Amino acid sequence: MPYVLTAHAADAMEKRNIRREWLESVLVAPGRKSPDLVDSSLEHWLRIIPEHDNRVLRVIVNIQANPLRVVTLYFDRTVRGQL
Repeated sequence: MPYVLTAHAADAMEKRNIRREWLESVLVAPGRKSPDLVDSSLEHWLRIIPEHDNRVLRVIVNIQANPLRVVTLYFDRTVRGQL
């Protein structure tokens, strides 16, 4: 799936030690998608990352951009055990 990272997302990946293959696993097969409550062009895609202690990676994407634009990403403790 073609995608681009915003500067913020690229910086977040580096600072949070998020591997590109983890990001791409979310983009290819998210465990859950939900709309952003403020911006209708954004969706939150989540997936469990078994290689990272089964933590949930949240990727916020602009679904109206072509190619898909990754706005930010982080491990979300608030949804652990809910997927």
